[in-house]
Amino acid sequence: MKRRYFGTDGIRGTVGTHPITPEFILRLGQSAGRVLSQNTAGRRATVLIGKDTRVSGYMLEAALEAGFSSVGVDVVLCGPLPTPAVAYLTRAQRLSAGVVISASHNPYQDNGIKFFSGFGKKLDDSIEQQIEELLDQPSSCVESAELGKARRLDDATGRYIEFCKSTFPGDTDLKGLKLVVDCAHGAAYHAAPHVFHELGAEVIPLAVTPNGFNINDGVGAVYSNQLAGQVRLHGADLGVALDGDGDRVVFADGDGREFNGDQLLYVIVKDRMAHSKVHGAVGTLMTNYALERSFAGLGVPFERAKVGDRYVLERLEKNGWLFGGEGSGHLLCLDKHTTGDGIISALQVLAAVRRANRTLAQLTEELKLLPQHMVNVPITPGFDWSASRDLQLELSQVQRELSGRGRVLIRPSGTEPVLRVMVEAEDSDAARRYAERLASAVR
Repeated sequence: MKRRYFGTDGIRGTVGTHPITPEFILRLGQSAGRVLSQNTAGRRATVLIGKDTRVSGYMLEAALEAGFSSVGVDVVLCGPLPTPAVAYLTRAQRLSAGVVISASHNPYQDNGIKFFSGFGKKLDDSIEQQIEELLDQPSSCVESAELGKARRLDDATGRYIEFCKSTFPGDTDLKGLKLVVDCAHGAAYHAAPHVFHELGAEVIPLAVTPNGFNINDGVGAVYSNQLAGQVRLHGADLGVALDGDGDRVVFADGDGREFNGDQLLYVIVKDRMAHSKVHGAVGTLMTNYALERSFAGLGVPFERAKVGDRYVLERLEKNGWLFGGEGSGHLLCLDKHTTGDGIISALQVLAAVRRANRTLAQLTEELKLLPQHMVNVPITPGFDWSASRDLQLELSQVQRELSGRGRVLIRPSGTEPVLRVMVEAEDSDAARRYAERLASAVR
């Protein structure tokens, strides 16, 4: 059955527009609470709720809390906290589920809800389907004696900081390293700088004064083109940029080089290979072909999943592998965490830099990425790009012209009403030209 609300990363949309309204979110809390109660035997279901720094988080948090409580589910509130921190604390506290109120890298006008299981992993599609099916039921409330209670988790941020630090090699530190850390005015603003500082680095924090409206506003992983300039300005060794909910990361150095998720995954896998066997790695349909080719040269099996870290995780678990990610900076190191974590991924990259005693540029110089260009074309809901005659004709022509020297990927976004048109070619001008031709056909 086709899901109506859940996309590749939970439910997301513009605040005040269905489904991101107080009324719907309350019913979502009730529906999720009923499903969780059915799957929590012998004890009352308890849910951890975290959020990023959007002003709408207050409203949606209250609505979720009311929904859960009204069906007899207890709630643990932890305030602004990165998405992977909610996954960790849900598992560490042995709770029934974790809920994050966030729209990740989107602007403040958007918000969303995503769930984690009690094991700190994204909910199975089947559980999300059960929640959707109950959304059509009328709202109801248990007897007063059965209502859920709410409490706050003391020092949630401190607990998460210590967890992040525990993933860094105990015989290594970051002393002598100067880092610019861009937190996107998001959920990691009061955690990330402390993690790197407490491991010994000199930290220049950026975008750490959220006001409810400035999350991802020209800062963070989505706007990493400014990061290299900040590294130069402060005379730093490297820059680290997180997104609004702290689950993705990109790097930059003072020479103007940016390092995306494909490059960072390459660094992590090569470092792990020096200390243990790497059985395989997973990317997505968007992963640069150069990474696949490089892994083949290293003898590392590689597979592609659908776009979305949940699908990368599914493929990793199916194969029993540990490492995967996306070019956007969503990286999975399952030997350290159950989900993608920007801070922990950054620590794995910095550990590789330290252990190899080489710069990040030197560690990635053998990986020659093919230029990619992507255009996000706004579309109306329900638009079937595969049935567009103009687009199909243009696509056929572009593929003939590329003639094995590149590739095209067209897919609808799972989180926004846009069609993503990506072209990979031997030079950047060709990639941009072909992508714009295809985008024009869509428009």
